[in-house]
Amino acid sequence: MRIADLRAVPISFPVPADKSVRLGIGRSVKRDSVLVRVEPGEGHVRWGEAHHGRCPGAVAKLIDTTMRELVLGMDAHDVAGVWARVFKMQLASHGMGAAAALALSGIDIALWDLKCQATGLPLHVLLGGSAKPIKAYAGGIALGWQAPSLLAEEAQRYVADGYRALKLRMGDTPARDIARVRAVRLAVGEEIDILTDANTAYTLDDVRRVMPAFEECAVGWLEEPFPPQDRRAYAMAAKLGRVPLAAGENHYTRYEFATLLEDGHVQFVQPDLSKTGGVTESMRIAAMASAQKLTVNPHTSATAINMATTIHFLCAVDNPGYFEGDVTALNPFRDHLADKRPYALDEAGCVRPHAGVGIGLKIDTQFIAAHPLIEGPCYV
Repeated sequence: MRIADLRAVPISFPVPADKSVRLGIGRSVKRDSVLVRVEPGEGHVRWGEAHHGRCPGAVAKLIDTTMRELVLGMDAHDVAGVWARVFKMQLASHGMGAAAALALSGIDIALWDLKCQATGLPLHVLLGGSAKPIKAYAGGIALGWQAPSLLAEEAQRYVADGYRALKLRMGDTPARDIARVRAVRLAVGEEIDILTDANTAYTLDDVRRVMPAFEECAVGWLEEPFPPQDRRAYAMAAKLGRVPLAAGENHYTRYEFATLLEDGHVQFVQPDLSKTGGVTESMRIAAMASAQKLTVNPHTSATAINMATTIHFLCAVDNPGYFEGDVTALNPFRDHLADKRPYALDEAGCVRPHAGVGIGLKIDTQFIAAHPLIEGPCYV
């Protein structure tokens, strides 16, 4: 079975003002994704998801031109071979770096789903796993900057929905962030895990100021206080308190994760399957983390494809951590892109993979056609 066609489909939807969330990277005004359509020429069209990289049109163009030319005619079942060819020709030398990694991620996810269709197996079974429960936290574009009392009310709603862990958006002033964490801890009690995410907006002094209060409130991790390249800041921040650091959603391929793991300052590893190289590379990263007794806690991208694939992935590794549940108030890419939502939360606050072939979803092409690309930034 050969790859007969490969196309990118960038999609968007606007976020109305009353559904917008403010966090460390700005205020959300739209959501984007780049879907990847792979066809082996026998009617078996399958879909993957590449992260938009805040420039979905450019990522789509890369897929439709360079990436397409690299992989057309290759064996669609040779997923590792496709991955290696794209890496050699586009990432290893004179390539587009992050954009190429995003594009490759979407292609890889689609090829794994195609392989599932050929074998008749669910993805987690094809990868060697089982349908085990995976604990989830309330995340996505939610729990953002707002008055502490309002944030506490939002947190309580997710706890009532069954979540046993929450991720709060930090990166504001230390005083405001501390007030929000304290308000949520008071509202949800001691049994709920509180995680925090600064979206790379902190300085070392900010970390120094928030650490004592975060320790007092038993915060489970501080995610991405700095950009991924700022290794020295991570090294210094790891010594400023006992709240462990988390990172990985903006690290690409196992080579960047190798450096992250060798540095030893991050205790929770967070690859995004739609950014770091797809299922193929995320399995390698999980094995690297497992060798250091670390869990993988993937970042979730925008659509049901990434979310469902991530759950199958977590069921196939020996070191699954949290699944990032998407509690964004408005996300039709989660709710209506496929014949069903990508996951359901059980009474223990866990998720399981859908039954059925592949990731267990049927993609609605009419929905895709109704959500064309909207140019411009997604955060302002």
